[in-house]
Amino acid sequence: MVSTITELKKRIDAYLDQALPMDIDQPTLKESMCYSVEAGGKRLRPALTLATIEMLGKKIDQNALRAACALELLHTYSLIHDDLPAMDNDDLRRGEPTNHVKFGAGMATLAGDGLLTLAFQWLTDNQLPVAVQANLTLALAKAAGPSGMVAGQARDIEGEGQHLKLTELQYLHRQKTGALLKYAVQAGGIITEQPVAVIDLLGTFGAQFGLAFQIYDDIMDVVATPEQMGKATQKDAAEHKNTYPGLLGLDGAKEQLQKALSQAKAAQQQLAELTGRSMAGFDQFLAYFKLYD
Repeated sequence: MVSTITELKKRIDAYLDQALPMDIDQPTLKESMCYSVEAGGKRLRPALTLATIEMLGKKIDQNALRAACALELLHTYSLIHDDLPAMDNDDLRRGEPTNHVKFGAGMATLAGDGLLTLAFQWLTDNQLPVAVQANLTLALAKAAGPSGMVAGQARDIEGEGQHLKLTELQYLHRQKTGALLKYAVQAGGIITEQPVAVIDLLGTFGAQFGLAFQIYDDIMDVVATPEQMGKATQKDAAEHKNTYPGLLGLDGAKEQLQKALSQAKAAQQQLAELTGRSMAGFDQFLAYFKLYD
């Protein structure tokens, strides 16, 4: 039986609340780091890892929970830095003042740095097999680093004011958003020591889910209110950012969303056939996009 996202979120929140303060040795830095981690959020990435572990027939123990929560630390670092004046210059995140608004740009930068490095500490400071720790560390470094998320951010900055082709926009988002979501799913396979074929197929599902997630975010920036999103909306067009609605129009963006979801569902079915296990636990994550079914 696979836990619901709500159940997984409760476990993730409880672990973060308990474990994070113990590893920070400066009061203001602790307040700043905890402020952003505890600001809420869907906990989608660690929940994907934990749900994958359960679908593959393993129980979630403290070691798996710690490794999964490491990804939430790294994701939060990326949000703090993304909000900085030198980047997106956002004042609101999850309905609350962004970290640099509350603590200043310097402390916010350090909070992000702290979360990034602590993520890799948590991946290796546990009782998982050493080979699993090493594989997780390498996979996350690739997903988050200069050939993954950071490269996507750089492409995003350089792409402002330019008109990217669809293939270029897809590549940007595959790095900027998709890489961490792909890792989130594959991490469940790494922790349960699955064969390469299964981990690769988990990556296919995660990559398509990640693409859908970014397209959906682009669409919501156009159609949603700041209250619904917990952050400023209508910013992408104003800042001449490359988005799916900007390139293809709203209907075209929705069509690309459906295409990505169809490919994710195909990978989900192939995983069930390859592993002989039900992958229906992914359905609750795919329901995130239910407004556009």
